Amino acid sequence: MSMPIAAFMFVALLAVSIAHLLWSIGRTWPIRNEKLLAQTVVGTAGIERMPPRIASLGVGLALALAGILALALADHDSGGFPLDVVGALLALVFLVRGVIGYTPAWSARTPEPNFRLNDRRVYSPLCLLLGAGYVALVLMRLL
Repeated sequence: MSMPIAAFMFVALLAVSIAHLLWSIGRTWPIRNEKLLAQTVVGTAGIERMPPRIASLGVGLALALAGILALALADHDSGGFPLDVVGALLALVFLVRGVIGYTPAWSARTPEPNFRLNDRRVYSPLCLLLGAGYVALVLMRLL
């Protein structure tokens, strides 16, 4: 059962990683311009431009690595206890990000309407699912 969970997580993380890598080279896919892209994916008040491209590159590479780690967690013979710890930390990161997306403080920090809509419908639920996936993968390795 762990391989289907890891495969779903890998595909989701790869898709988000590819988007970040495209943004790191100046593409605005799937949005028509940089300002609207920044308002949709960053969401801070008055944002006009995307963060520095190196930040998108870093996030894209980190997400790709997180997807690879999900696949590694599905292999019960790989990585041992250190991989379990990394999986648990990733679970915590994604679960916290998912929960934060529904708090009033986060809404105040990221007031752009496009971001708010996508955060409640896509970004936060995806983070919660990914966090739950890491929890499940780690638990399956331990049981």
